[in-house]
Amino acid sequence: MPPQLRDLDLAPRHLALLAHLEYDGPAGVNELADRLEVAPTTVSLMVSELARPGILRRATDPSDRRRRIIAIAPDYTEPIRTWLSGSATAWEHVMNNLSPTERTTVVTALRSYETALHHHAQPKDEPKA
Repeated sequence: MPPQLRDLDLAPRHLALLAHLEYDGPAGVNELADRLEVAPTTVSLMVSELARPGILRRATDPSDRRRRIIAIAPDYTEPIRTWLSGSATAWEHVMNNLSPTERTTVVTALRSYETALHHHAQPKDEPKA
């Protein structure tokens, strides 16, 4: 992880969001939600978490002033690109050595893990008095 990101307590969901922004370019919340297969409110929360320290920036879409476009902030573009390229190379090495069934198992396990993380991070309802 680049030094600029080490103190930020990033979760796998943040890495997925950053990867989509790096590889697919700036996008709106709904588009990112579709790519990540999560609710737009989840993406909004992640964007807020990453915008606070300045990793992401929000800009108004010039063609629809109600829409916000999310992008990686210029100061973080190169560190994130370098970080993700190392991860991509490692994943490519691992996945190339697996059978299609094993790849499916890995993807299923990662999705289950992400779901469990998301569920664990949700605030629990207070007991009713």
